[in-house]
Amino acid sequence: MGIEGESALLYAVRWPVMGRYLGQLALVLALLTLPNIGVSLYYGEIPISLRYLAIIALLVGAGWPLSRLQAPDRIQSNEAMVIVTLAFVLSPLLMSWPLAAAGLSGLDAYFEAVSGVTTTGLTTLATVQDSAHSFLFARAWMQWYGGLGIAVLAMAIMAQHGMATRKLVESSGTELQVSSTRTHARRVLAVYALLTLAGGLLIWAAGLAPFDALAHALSAVSTGGFSTFDRSLGGALPAVVPVAVMFVSFLGAVSLPLYFFAWRRGIGELLGDLELRTLAGACLTGTLLLALWFWQAGVPMAEALRQGGLLIVSAQTTAGFSAQSTASLDAYPKGLLILSMAVGGSLGSTAGGVKLLRVLILLRLIQSLLRRTAATEHAVVEARLGGRRLEAADMTQVLLIIALFGAVVVLSWLAFLAHGYPALDALFEVVSATGTVGLSTGITGSDLPAFLKLVLCLDMLAGRLEIVALLVTLYPVTWLGRKQEA
Repeated sequence: MGIEGESALLYAVRWPVMGRYLGQLALVLALLTLPNIGVSLYYGEIPISLRYLAIIALLVGAGWPLSRLQAPDRIQSNEAMVIVTLAFVLSPLLMSWPLAAAGLSGLDAYFEAVSGVTTTGLTTLATVQDSAHSFLFARAWMQWYGGLGIAVLAMAIMAQHGMATRKLVESSGTELQVSSTRTHARRVLAVYALLTLAGGLLIWAAGLAPFDALAHALSAVSTGGFSTFDRSLGGALPAVVPVAVMFVSFLGAVSLPLYFFAWRRGIGELLGDLELRTLAGACLTGTLLLALWFWQAGVPMAEALRQGGLLIVSAQTTAGFSAQSTASLDAYPKGLLILSMAVGGSLGSTAGGVKLLRVLILLRLIQSLLRRTAATEHAVVEARLGGRRLEAADMTQVLLIIALFGAVVVLSWLAFLAHGYPALDALFEVVSATGTVGLSTGITGSDLPAFLKLVLCLDMLAGRLEIVALLVTLYPVTWLGRKQEA
């Protein structure tokens, strides 16, 4: 089919559809803003409460009439991707106004909000310990609902169903593993809430005050990494606290539906999951490699294992908590952390990166290619993973996402190099942002040029939306052209 024939089958987004579902997401975001008011009122931060109240009024005032628009129940894939992308772009814009009350510039407040809702954890702030409780809670809370996905929360709360909601959930980066979108969303939300509750209790029992335990639990289960302390998990904390936080982060990097299936079918469901075994193996291998480096540098082996484990788990799960400065590390550990951050955690989890399953598929594809060179002319060599034959569409999608991830990293890296930043540190920062990790070599700060702050914001959004949805939103054909009739 020629280009003209293809164009006849392409449809631009329809404004009634966009308005209806964006209105519904606005109502959900208004509901999610209520806890911010509660925290600010509890700590007597009335001006912040008024800002959040104004935001809720705006969301309800705009969302309610939009959600009542008449629109088809079936929506196009490009419409679903644009709706989710706009939700992740516009919600930080709204939430940056209360954050700016902490003394941040408009751009820094937006950077902080984007870092929150994308579960990245990068910050331009030199200190946070003296910040208002409402500010610290807002950052962690944005990571919590950003980690699950605004669209997933909308489906669970508003109890919708059908192809439209299924596409919205899939566009938010969540893999559907059950037939009913509503059932899937509610199961994932229940698992997420239980993990958060258990994580908060564990971190509290480890020695943190209730507020700090809550904030770290919200950031850990979402693999976000915002901390209420300037040195994150370093400093004079009880020794068991970093371990508890990393354990909760590891749980968040596991596919959330897997927990439900394990509860229904037994613990064997967890033990038999290929991605979970690979995640554990990657963390263990990385810990040993990094511990050996610390040990040869003169650190006692027990402490080397502790430091290496905390860094690798933080990078592999893309949580981004740190118990020590990564800026002081040599090239080898930085390179190892870059690899872990780029790979990330499991599909269907809150972790970022390209995801372990996609890397496994890529490796199996390479293996099949090598096997074909040794096979006879008429032999059929299939690529299989976990007992399932890999379809051509699966492999194409994997290659596309990995290639786009690499392209975003390289282009952003060039922007940092053009501004004179050290090559390895710049690459570390860009991979951390695109992988939604949050570990930093010290480049990200209030003195970072405004253009590079915007580059990192784009990286964080691209990583959270897995790049394709963002590209669809920027594609002119998405907006211009024929509209499909209802």
